[in-house]
Amino acid sequence: MPGPSKRSPATARSNSAAHKALIAAADRLSDDVDNLRFGLPVTHVYNPLGYARQSHHQFLKMANPASTRVLFLGMNPGPWGMAQTGVPFGQIDAVKDWLGIDAPIEKPENEHPKRPVEGLACKRSEVSGQRLWGLFRDRFQTADAFFQEHFVVNYCPLVFMESTGRNRTPDKLPPHERQPLDEVCDEHLRSVIQILSPLFLVGVGAYAEGCLKRATANLYNSDDAGTPIVTRILHPSPASPAANKGWQAIATKELIAAGVWESN
Repeated sequence: MPGPSKRSPATARSNSAAHKALIAAADRLSDDVDNLRFGLPVTHVYNPLGYARQSHHQFLKMANPASTRVLFLGMNPGPWGMAQTGVPFGQIDAVKDWLGIDAPIEKPENEHPKRPVEGLACKRSEVSGQRLWGLFRDRFQTADAFFQEHFVVNYCPLVFMESTGRNRTPDKLPPHERQPLDEVCDEHLRSVIQILSPLFLVGVGAYAEGCLKRATANLYNSDDAGTPIVTRILHPSPASPAANKGWQAIATKELIAAGVWESN
């Protein structure tokens, strides 16, 4: 796999402006979701776009907007991934050792005693993130090579927890809470897509694919040649029996079949 090509000064300036736009969009989303309220059984809500802002900004600057072909979309942060690191699917070792992100992580305002935020010092590991970033590492070897044409974002930036510390995913929220959340998340997703102009939108799981389809439904004209292809891969969660049977090979096959990647 060839390494990233050397960027021209014009490309560097273009990417710098796009990075600022990505950061502004993320900060706007952070403010928007902070204004939302969620009732029982949710007792704690973490927003890593706030307390892990520096780390997330560092991650956003790794994007290569001038040549992004593929945008992967996850659902929302996991308690041992992005909740700790501010990086989508942010398994600790991948964030530190492969992505090289080292920004300080603060604490959420209302921290659940069973779900402490320890940042890059966290000893727990997110299996989904280990699998996803492991797939990218094995195929591209270096983070620079991966980010040359790929990027990863989460649809919803919030982590929802019940009193026991149990994780509650956004799709389990009641409609009156989910609708305003979807509105601001859709708006942010559309902004990211317009900034990066990818050719492929890949949902990591069926929920993310549905979000991509809904958010982009009115974003392009039916005859627009630049309309990206929406597809999905199996979610790498260990809660999925299928994902525990060679997830990397399954996801690679799905990406090749969709035309996202070429067969090696």
